[in-house]
Amino acid sequence: MRLIFIFVLVVIWVTTAYQPVSPTQTVHIFSLSQDYPIHPVSFTQVHLVDSFWKPRIDKMYTVTIPHELDELWVTGRVRNFQLAALTLAHQVDTAHFCTAYPFDDTDLYKVIEGISYLLALKSDPILKRRMDSLIQIIQAAQEPDGYLYTARTVNPNNPPAWSGLQRWVNVEKLSHELYCSGHLFQAAAANFTYTGDSTLLKVAIKNADLLYRTFGWGKLEKYPGHPEVELGLVSLYRVTKDPRYLNLAKFFLDVRGPGGSSYEQAQQKVIDQRKAVGHAVRAGYLYSAMADVSALTGNRAYLRADNYIWNDIVSTQLYVTGGIGATSNGEAFGNPYQLPNLTAYNETCASIANVYFNHRMFLTYGDAKYYDVLERTLYNALLSGLSLSGNEFYYPNPLESIGQYQRSLWFSCSCCPTNLARFIPTVGEYFYATQANQIYVNLYGANHADIPLNHDTVHIIQQTNYPWSGKIAIYVRPTQSTHFVLKLRIPGWARNQPIPSDLYTFHHYLSTPYTIKLNGILIQPKLQNGYAVIERTWDKDDQIELDLPMEVRVIHANQQVKDDRGKIALQLGPLVYCLEWPDNPDHHVLNMIVNPDQHFTTSYEPNLLNGVLVIKGEALTAKKTLDGHIDTFHQSFKAIPYYAWANRGPGEMTVWIPTRIDTAHTL
Repeated sequence: MRLIFIFVLVVIWVTTAYQPVSPTQTVHIFSLSQDYPIHPVSFTQVHLVDSFWKPRIDKMYTVTIPHELDELWVTGRVRNFQLAALTLAHQVDTAHFCTAYPFDDTDLYKVIEGISYLLALKSDPILKRRMDSLIQIIQAAQEPDGYLYTARTVNPNNPPAWSGLQRWVNVEKLSHELYCSGHLFQAAAANFTYTGDSTLLKVAIKNADLLYRTFGWGKLEKYPGHPEVELGLVSLYRVTKDPRYLNLAKFFLDVRGPGGSSYEQAQQKVIDQRKAVGHAVRAGYLYSAMADVSALTGNRAYLRADNYIWNDIVSTQLYVTGGIGATSNGEAFGNPYQLPNLTAYNETCASIANVYFNHRMFLTYGDAKYYDVLERTLYNALLSGLSLSGNEFYYPNPLESIGQYQRSLWFSCSCCPTNLARFIPTVGEYFYATQANQIYVNLYGANHADIPLNHDTVHIIQQTNYPWSGKIAIYVRPTQSTHFVLKLRIPGWARNQPIPSDLYTFHHYLSTPYTIKLNGILIQPKLQNGYAVIERTWDKDDQIELDLPMEVRVIHANQQVKDDRGKIALQLGPLVYCLEWPDNPDHHVLNMIVNPDQHFTTSYEPNLLNGVLVIKGEALTAKKTLDGHIDTFHQSFKAIPYYAWANRGPGEMTVWIPTRIDTAHTL
């Protein structure tokens, strides 16, 4: 009898605690009982006041988002939703899908997600009105059973070729129906969380319920060709606490492979995969979703696979800028050590996915090595995708140019601009994290943050000119004297390790080590997993001074990377540098030869590229004479941060600089 009584109690608890949320119910955010052991501090609690990230976030309000909203209308993306609504209302007989790709719906979703984050940081009535009008248009385009995919609704008898003639028939390849749903779910979760408006959330729930009725074991057993719906379902689960959405995310992982294409990461079951393969954005989203589902379900098999895959990327597939996806053939990973420079793809979306993946690995393990990759990607490969003006973009981010690359205001496939619109506002979320009585300080930049810890709040202030300076003052302000652990990340580049593998190495060790002072007294805390660990009872007047050595670092690639043999790259702090045509004589840089043992100098130029610290040195330039000989000439060179290249028009650029005549281009 006792066992029956306990069973009845469990059934009652399950049915009440996990009651699915209908579109008409009030939805509340809740704390999950099982999740990552480490918790990020929300970007809403981290107030950036620096001269590097804050201006970029401010420009989201004034330039980037308004520009992208205009493009959504001008290019017909909004019109697709309007035509879908008119078709459903029987107000048009035959309409035609306006844009090139059936997944163009997602551009609206990502911009809405980005605006939702911005509104959490600062009120903007104009952006709010423009966003709300889009939500109303989206709502009207949803079919009665929850289906939302304008490429089919606009003209169901003649949809775009990628869509297939029937719902879901091409879902494992190019229809992107589930990809669209995933971005809808993420936008809806963000919009509800940060504005309190449930309009879009109800649309998302209606669509998710359709997916749950359609897909699953014993139903339609298909996986999405482009992973994303898994991340979206997790976001929806976090907001609604409806376990069906988490279960469906898990199903989409488990039903993938074997026997499918490696392009879609379906060549094996996801838990059996050991190498990074296929389309790099799809891969990054998939590996991130595997980490999410592992954290939320306790299934460690996904995490074991992620560990193998992460090591494969960091050991053989990662560019020195943190970019991934070497080849334009499928926007995909190449073979091990296949890292060409002139034809490097490094899609901006792939860099964002790489940040997502590494952040989740950190939340799982608390190891700074994941942040070493994250920071490298964030400051270089990812940021390169956004112009200094805020309204021009790169889709691929190569490491060398002969002048063939130029930024664009928009693309026919504009996933990258809209992905940046939803990523940049949340940069603050990557600065801090907590675990029990520990605070992780992961990124550096002037800010003040309110960090919840043990039912209290610790106020932390950073004063620094990072990334231009390695001097960081951190003021710790608990509301009362409190015992806790502060973990300061010591970047790999400040510990003579560019990334956590032998793919890249520094030419010389640092001449001076990093130092830490506590209340003016030099201390040497234990270094654990890349963090300086300081445990004490903290008072409101405590101050830490962290001094990271900002020396010019010369980088060599592993000899198996044939494209980088006989060449070097330059790094200063977290920033990788490049030579670009406007800064050097004759507007040529590919014929330069640089001695890695020379003394490099740095200087801050406030009027160059919105203010940058440049690297200067001496070089030889190789020129071919009329009789075929090669002469060399001495000249000075100037290098700029890689993220700032291509803001002054097309021309020559290179990250990897020759050290020998035979690896230089001759004029």
